[in-house]
Amino acid sequence: MPTVLVSKDLPGDALDRLRRAPGARVVVGAHPGGGVDLEDVVALVAVLTDVVDGARLASLPNLRIVANVAVGYDNVDLAACRARGVVVTNTPDVLTESTADFTMGLLLAAARRIAEGDRVVRGGGFGGWAPSYMLGTAVSGATLGVVGLGRIGAATARRARAFGMNVLYTQRRRAPEALERELAATYTSVDALFSESDFVSLHCPLDETTRHLVDAERLARMKPGSVLVNTARGPCVDEAALAQALATGPLAAAGLDVYEREPAVHPALLARDNVVLAPHLGSADRRTREAMARLAADNVVAVLSGEPPLTPVP
Repeated sequence: MPTVLVSKDLPGDALDRLRRAPGARVVVGAHPGGGVDLEDVVALVAVLTDVVDGARLASLPNLRIVANVAVGYDNVDLAACRARGVVVTNTPDVLTESTADFTMGLLLAAARRIAEGDRVVRGGGFGGWAPSYMLGTAVSGATLGVVGLGRIGAATARRARAFGMNVLYTQRRRAPEALERELAATYTSVDALFSESDFVSLHCPLDETTRHLVDAERLARMKPGSVLVNTARGPCVDEAALAQALATGPLAAAGLDVYEREPAVHPALLARDNVVLAPHLGSADRRTREAMARLAADNVVAVLSGEPPLTPVP
């Protein structure tokens, strides 16, 4: 029987929506040998931790669609999917505001030492207020460098402007003039952005040009007392180099939601108080995650019903 294979349980009504796919059954969390004939699988609902490569595709010979429950799709081999005529979809737009909210939360937590302060209080180390106690980095009036002024990067820049921050940005192609005007954002080179920003926030996709985009050389360019925030993809940052920059400068702090070898975190980062570490929560509010799952489900139903996908990956 045609099968929709869902790698992880989904929040909200996504599974009920998948069951509307004509003539298909829905199976959650099955694995090879787990009671599913892989030749029956016509749709795969994947998450960002699922590697959908040539070998995986070869094991699913009748697959028609990979619906990725994420805006990024670096876990999917697009060329291999195209060669097999497999549609790939993602979940853009629905997680933009949630991830931008979380980015600003990480930025503030890192700059103002909120997580570190929480640990101090819980550990009984708070001895009372003092003028020079646990001084952090000022946010209002500082310069934010946005690497990738796409949906999430632009939404983060809007929030930064509300905090009185100046905005620089860099990406492969300059943004439309209207967006630059709206955000009062200045286009610059990637190296200039790292040199001139007080805060740098990553919003770029992961590919071979952005892997270790933040390396020892770029970290060394950053201002003394600056802050790095990453809610994009972990391998965009060389974690060993980041740990060194947090230990010896120039960085004052960092806020990370994603990791180079996720879910593992570099031990040198775990040992540092001046980095805020979150377990990949950027889109993790209930409304957003339900919307992501719903959009992935609706893409599957559309394709299996002979309709075009709602949000195809080019």
